[in-house]
Amino acid sequence: MPGPSVLKILMLAHDLSDAAIARRASMLRKGGAVVTVAGFRRTPEPVARVAGCTAVNFGRTTNAEFVQRIFSVVREIALLGRHRALFADADIIIVRNLEMLAIGVRGRRMKHPAPILVYECLDIHRLLLRRDWIGMGLRRLEGWLARRAAALITSSPAFVSGYFNTLSEVRLPVRLVENKVFDVRTSPPERENIARPPGPPWVIGWFGVIRCRKSLRILTELARQNRGMIEVVIRGRPAQDQFGDFEKNIAGIPGLRFLGPYNYPDDLADMYHDVHFTWAIDMFEEGLNSSWLLPNRLYEGGLFGAVPLALESVETGHFLKRLGVGVTLREPLGISLADFFKTLKPDRYRALEQAVRGAPRTTWVHDQNDCKALVDYLRSLDGAAHD
Repeated sequence: MPGPSVLKILMLAHDLSDAAIARRASMLRKGGAVVTVAGFRRTPEPVARVAGCTAVNFGRTTNAEFVQRIFSVVREIALLGRHRALFADADIIIVRNLEMLAIGVRGRRMKHPAPILVYECLDIHRLLLRRDWIGMGLRRLEGWLARRAAALITSSPAFVSGYFNTLSEVRLPVRLVENKVFDVRTSPPERENIARPPGPPWVIGWFGVIRCRKSLRILTELARQNRGMIEVVIRGRPAQDQFGDFEKNIAGIPGLRFLGPYNYPDDLADMYHDVHFTWAIDMFEEGLNSSWLLPNRLYEGGLFGAVPLALESVETGHFLKRLGVGVTLREPLGISLADFFKTLKPDRYRALEQAVRGAPRTTWVHDQNDCKALVDYLRSLDGAAHD
């Protein structure tokens, strides 16, 4: 008997330049699907390809400019007929975040029978969490649109317990796909298993999307108070709406180094092997999204044996407690962080590092089986959604 036909997936992205979009596209391709990516971008120049997939640009949007993004979505819905072929060729449409859910609902009606719609939500926007009429209206819209979808993909169980099972009106089967590292080339075993020389100086790596002003303030104070003993290395994409000219603002601060953006996944091994600790803390939206997420750098650092630092009261801390690795810290964070480093000795660090390395590799990495399982799950979905 012939095997199943190749699954054709259209991903609708809120930001074509987001590394998380590339990771998901890579997973789906590795799982055997044919993938096309379309959506908005945050970069000045159009994005030609995402993880080897054709990319269709809808235009440019700006981080934190929610009103501008709404207008962009409305305009795109009005002009969506020009992209009819995108939707006509899709078996599955995966939409990232609420704005793309609206476009996906409109686009799937261009094909009969309609493609199966899957809502992927890896962050809960703070507007959705407001208790006023704005939040209520957005949640009602989200719930109404999600009735056209067949499933919800999210990256942390706390998003489900903290939002989707309580405040949200979305009622969909949930597929948990954590923010693990995906790349078959990035992690040769010999690079993962090389022990780093212990400090001091102890080096903390803060990598990825840099958006938490409170983290910067705490790390700056820690480095200043422990000059020569603690260093902080920052790499990634600082949020301009939070910091302005980030590089200029931190220039000259003792113990802080900003090394600019990096290439994912090629630079991960060198980045994480050059630090002792991963800053797996985000307080950008305390008590909300920041309390529920499991950040990419948690998994990236774990893969290369960098010891994660986390708040014990949030989902990242709970994750590490269950796993029995890492350092979980209490509030006030600045004080508990300083106290930890005052008593840190090389033998204690070596034990922490070995505990991280002792976790199963699948804790940190999506392998071929994960990719195939995700595509098989999407293939199994029932397309009988409401219109």
